[in-house]
Amino acid sequence: MGFDYFGKSDDYRNKNQPSLLANGWRPFNREFDWDFLWQLFHQDTQELTQKSLNLASRVGENLGRNNYAWWANLLNIFSEDTRYEVEKFWNYITPEPLSPDYRYKDILSTETPIVQFVSRNSIPIDYVLNRLQEIAVFRVLDLLGCPDVITQYYLERDFYFPVEKFNGWERLDVVNSVYAYWSQHDVWLQIDPYDRGRRQYTLMAKDIQPLINKATYDLAVMLSGYQSRVGKIHSEFPIKTFGANIQTFTDSVQQAILNQNQLAVLVHGKPGTGKTAWTQAVAKEILAPLGYVIFILDHDAISNFVPPSYLERICLIINEADNLAQDRASEVAQYSNKTEHILSLLDGTLYQSVIDHSGIQMRQRLVVLMTCNTTERLDPAMLRKGRVDLLQEFSQKFV
Repeated sequence: MGFDYFGKSDDYRNKNQPSLLANGWRPFNREFDWDFLWQLFHQDTQELTQKSLNLASRVGENLGRNNYAWWANLLNIFSEDTRYEVEKFWNYITPEPLSPDYRYKDILSTETPIVQFVSRNSIPIDYVLNRLQEIAVFRVLDLLGCPDVITQYYLERDFYFPVEKFNGWERLDVVNSVYAYWSQHDVWLQIDPYDRGRRQYTLMAKDIQPLINKATYDLAVMLSGYQSRVGKIHSEFPIKTFGANIQTFTDSVQQAILNQNQLAVLVHGKPGTGKTAWTQAVAKEILAPLGYVIFILDHDAISNFVPPSYLERICLIINEADNLAQDRASEVAQYSNKTEHILSLLDGTLYQSVIDHSGIQMRQRLVVLMTCNTTERLDPAMLRKGRVDLLQEFSQKFV
């Protein structure tokens, strides 16, 4: 009794093939293709000739045995060994089922279900970012709809699932790697099973970004300790409720968002002047409709945050920046690296210094909206040209 890489015995595997059939899977029968055979004849003539002679020799040997009656030799043609050789030859001269092109550079993957670990020493920020990626993958699958083909290779046999019976990925019986393909978008899906019902979903395509942009539309993420969650941006006050000078400034911000790939905006003023409400209004009314995913970061989250590489448009909202990017000459700032981190975020140096050759590569658009009570405590490097593009003081009490 042997074991495969899933750690399951051969007996277990043999029981699962009838299980696949019972759950709607059907054996995949290869079809003869004259064009494919013609290519083999021209490009692999020696191998084709050798395999043909080997099969003919095996059949002739079985038919010509002298120690058995003719009818026994004929029955031996249908034995398991001979049938296996014929099947190997048939698989060689017929095209294989469609399989993913692993040269595709656009790859988006998630394990599901996402498991959350919470303790006094572990704030579940990573869980929320993983949850965001899971939501993106399944929203893309919803946009793609029913695939053109679903296949699975198991126990040296190919199976397919009739697409007309497909009613959801969670209900699909996955024993080995499952592949699905959408020809219209040239997108592949690979599903790999793990223990305890967990799975990994991997999307592969030449250009999957348009689908991701649609899938992540109107999403917002709060990264704030135990309040971290994924949802939609909420704004209690629309932009038109702010004063005329703030509305004029908002028009300048909107134009800069359209013109620049990277923009940093800092608004400052006394508490109660509507700074936080304004950032939420801009995020909801301007950025979300343009396809930006909104991230609201607290001081703990900013220390380890790197913008997800698969998102094309990202907005970061950072409140009370004067408590975050403090002047590094002060004693308090010397015990923290948050100032350096926010400066690198504004520069783009933190996550663009090394370009990964795998995964989705693009030029990201980044908008950073920051609020603070006073600019006096900010590190001077924050206000240098090229880091903060637009600066506005909120002076009127906002009710």
